[in-house]
Amino acid sequence: MTEPLSSGPSFEQRLARAKFRAWHRGTREADYMIGGFYDRYHAGWGEAELVWFEALLDEDDVDVMAWALSSQSPPEHLAGDLLATMQKLDYVDIPR
Repeated sequence: MTEPLSSGPSFEQRLARAKFRAWHRGTREADYMIGGFYDRYHAGWGEAELVWFEALLDEDDVDVMAWALSSQSPPEHLAGDLLATMQKLDYVDIPR
């Protein structure tokens, strides 16, 4: 008997993976910015928002920080409402 092919991770598994990746970037500043953004907004995300965030997580921290601080223009595939929301992020809860 052959095992059925997996259709990939579930939405919830992808969210959990995104949370881990958001909070384990390599620098504390990036962790706070990207992880804090995830914590504040992920509950309202659907498939499109998660796909965008997964694409953002594939980018270098230096670039993500520059786009979030509006010191560099983002690539077209990441520009839009979600990045604008990240640029307005004024407070994140920092875990102790």
